[in-house]
Amino acid sequence: MNCPQCGTLLPEDARFCDSCGKPLAASSGAPQNPSSAAWVRPTQARAAYAGFWLRLAAYLIDNVLLGAVLGNILLRPLMGRPGGIPADDPWFMFTNTSPQVTALMLLFLMGNWVYFASLESSPWRATLGKKALGLMVVDLAGNRISFPRASGRFFAKIISSMTFLIGFLMAGFTAKKQALHDMLAGCLVTRRI
Repeated sequence: MNCPQCGTLLPEDARFCDSCGKPLAASSGAPQNPSSAAWVRPTQARAAYAGFWLRLAAYLIDNVLLGAVLGNILLRPLMGRPGGIPADDPWFMFTNTSPQVTALMLLFLMGNWVYFASLESSPWRATLGKKALGLMVVDLAGNRISFPRASGRFFAKIISSMTFLIGFLMAGFTAKKQALHDMLAGCLVTRRI
């Protein structure tokens, strides 16, 4: 089938155009092309690609919420106790390499993974920050992603970080507003319009 907006050739099961990002109507079995009368505007909310700044805002909302919850669960019991985490040294967690601190950092990573992968693969298709800003994580056909794909997307963020954050900045200048981890996982972040 072809996109009614730009005419790009797309797979039959595509829900969004790969070139212009416009949502596509469900197929009625008839061949479709840009000038065909068989195209029907979708009745659901329209979507477009989410840009860098919206995604950054959603990420900041998620990190404030997640930091408060995980901080209270994991750090609060250890703060200020003898042999625990000193309350007056904010860099302690980043400069100390003891097995206890390493275990805490791994627990924080696991908490982040469960939060992001579970919510992005849920029927919401979004974390709380993304949901608040009207964003969704979908596959290239516009469908909900699975938990393993959401997990792959989460851990691919490590690769985006290793590129001096250029992997994240790619969401600002790629055609589909994809960051490096989105490309590696075959995902899109869309927004309602």
